[in-house]
Amino acid sequence: MNIDTNLILVLGIIVIAAGLFISNKFRVDVIALSVLAALLLSGLISHDQALSGFTNPATATIAALFVLSAGLVRTGIVRWLSFQVDKLSGKREWRLILVLCIFVAVLSAFINNTAIVAVFIPIAIVLAQKRKITVSHILIPVSFASQFGGVCTLIGTSTNLLVNSIGTESGLKPFDLFEFAPLGLVMTAAGIAYLLITTKWLPKRTGEAGQMDKYRLEDYLAEFQVQKDSPLIGSTWEKAKKSNDIDLDIANFYRSGKAVSRRNRTIIREDDLLLITGNLGKLVELPAKYGLKLKKDPEVRSSRLAAENTTLVEALLSPRSRLIGNSLNNSSFFEPYKATVLAIQRRGQVIRERLADIKLEFGDTLLLQGNKDDLMRLMNSPNVIVTNELSDLYIRKHRAIIAVMIFALVIIFAALGVFPIMISALLGAIMMVLTRCLTIEEAYQAIDWKIIFLLGGLLPLGLALEQHGGALLIANAILNFAEHYGPVLILAIFYITSAVLTETMSNNATAVILAPIAIAVGTSLSIDPRPLLVAIAFAASTSFATPIGYQTNTMILSAGGYRFTDFTVIGLPLNIIFFVIAVLLIPILWPF
Repeated sequence: MNIDTNLILVLGIIVIAAGLFISNKFRVDVIALSVLAALLLSGLISHDQALSGFTNPATATIAALFVLSAGLVRTGIVRWLSFQVDKLSGKREWRLILVLCIFVAVLSAFINNTAIVAVFIPIAIVLAQKRKITVSHILIPVSFASQFGGVCTLIGTSTNLLVNSIGTESGLKPFDLFEFAPLGLVMTAAGIAYLLITTKWLPKRTGEAGQMDKYRLEDYLAEFQVQKDSPLIGSTWEKAKKSNDIDLDIANFYRSGKAVSRRNRTIIREDDLLLITGNLGKLVELPAKYGLKLKKDPEVRSSRLAAENTTLVEALLSPRSRLIGNSLNNSSFFEPYKATVLAIQRRGQVIRERLADIKLEFGDTLLLQGNKDDLMRLMNSPNVIVTNELSDLYIRKHRAIIAVMIFALVIIFAALGVFPIMISALLGAIMMVLTRCLTIEEAYQAIDWKIIFLLGGLLPLGLALEQHGGALLIANAILNFAEHYGPVLILAIFYITSAVLTETMSNNATAVILAPIAIAVGTSLSIDPRPLLVAIAFAASTSFATPIGYQTNTMILSAGGYRFTDFTVIGLPLNIIFFVIAVLLIPILWPF
């Protein structure tokens, strides 16, 4: 097999992998491991090289940082800090946004930003409701601020660590812990100022008035059984909807366990199961008005929502929830909390399965009913984000102090060069477990194994691209187009390419593909490739224009009631602002 064939194979694998990432039909870790298998089977990498992604210092460091972040979150220190927002933010909307953005950005510079956003979603929602501010004005700033902070330090995002590792393995000088800070702080200040000015552009969507106001999400799906005294018996849903002015739709219709083919025009009988979708306030009125039983709790009524110790909460599935991929039928997750799932919402998609049979996905929102004290305990679960209730502050004081001291020592040792960042992070993670800030089980659960396997599968792809001449080939194509215009234009090309790719596929995958090419371009031009790597790292870690480009954007999509275009309207101008700042400042801070 000659090198030209090898190069074609490598480029073909990259194109197919990129298409799979963009399609969003498969998990990113599954795609990455499939890429690794393809590289091995085609002989493009050796067996030792196949393991290089898992033995890479960036992979170990990222795993350790997940554990360190979890130690701070589980001991309650992050939640304690988030509660200080209430004391500092006053009553004005702009001030709440400012304080939230500052807190989130600072924490995200050192702690995994998905964990930070998971903590701040319920905090932000309750603070907004307390001030009668539209929640949709608050959550996009929270998500964006977590990305601002992430680019300020080497450990703020996995992409920074990954790019640094690729550069170091190519013989480049490693980045210091706070080397990204000058550019990151300028972008953070510009980003927060932009959000304060453009708050009025953010969507303003409100729910129903009255007690149901806080349960604002629309298009919930609920399941009802027709009772013998129902006035709907003998009629069709189509006729009943017109004659009774019911502003709800029927998603499916089951009789004797089988779905009927004409759900709107089938005559309704006793014991039929109706899957009805629409506004939550109107859904809970159906049992009393039309003789229907709301599955699984037959006694839920609007009047009971304010009953003592009984409450409803919305719970958003977190990115690493063990509920994802399971149905309610074969999951006992909510049993210890004595919680009943009343309805489910999946924004942007019509669901027609019965509630118990629906395979849950990241971003699904469940409406839960139960005892207030039991549901408060649910807030400490990493599997769901309770978006409209706040528990009493829970902080393990002595453990929290220890966790902060451990984390501070990790930062100090890494910043002073006492230990490499990988060693400092691993020692810190071990100490979190030994000092019982975390149990070993919690430490394993804290690691986002999807990212670990993503890196393990994709890093050999970058290696194959480089050693078979792919990076040099693409680099020469870029040089033929732009070398006469100078390195600043080439930097701009890498920033734009990275920014576009990261809006549609994994930011780490973007970095793995582009970093070797940037190094090859720098070598060919006899310039320092580090400015190009900085451009890739920053562009890949700041995804504002779509809700799918970054996990934190996806996390707030349902909670804030956003549409896809909301991110484009607000995020695209911000991407352009960051691009201009990067092109102006990177050559100054990192001369070619």
